[in-house]
Amino acid sequence: MNEILGILIAAVISWINFVLIDTWMGLPEAPGVKGAEVIGRDVQSRGGDLAGGFFQGNILCSPDASAGTLLAAIGCYAIGIPEGGLIAATLVYFGNRLCADQGYAGTTGALTMTCIIAATSFIGLTPAEFIVGMVLAIITIQGISHTHASRLIGKIAEKMGRHTKLT
Repeated sequence: MNEILGILIAAVISWINFVLIDTWMGLPEAPGVKGAEVIGRDVQSRGGDLAGGFFQGNILCSPDASAGTLLAAIGCYAIGIPEGGLIAATLVYFGNRLCADQGYAGTTGALTMTCIIAATSFIGLTPAEFIVGMVLAIITIQGISHTHASRLIGKIAEKMGRHTKLT
């Protein structure tokens, strides 16, 4: 498979994996760790969606599915499939406990990404393509426009019934 095409496919798959898991686990509903509320309120003050801001704050302040997805890809690349992904899931689990995060989004993201990497390896996608793809996926949420990304996340959260009730 063409490497650029592989990276683009991996980015889309990674984005869907981490955004759906983090939204399903309730990251847009409320700040789950210290710092997430400050980020959410700041994004809202710049015209963004509060739920999307909480989502961004939560993934910045604690290893949620974005980190789990990236670390699983790195683990699979460095150690192999599925061992690397399982080790990554364990490390993310401990990272969540260190951050006093009660959720399991990061661990779930690492486990689902390990399965996705194993399944897509049959069509020629590699863990290295998922590493780059996941970095691109994170950039779309955290690095281009917090305001626009928060609005998109807010719409997804509404459709999934996970939009914040806070004002």
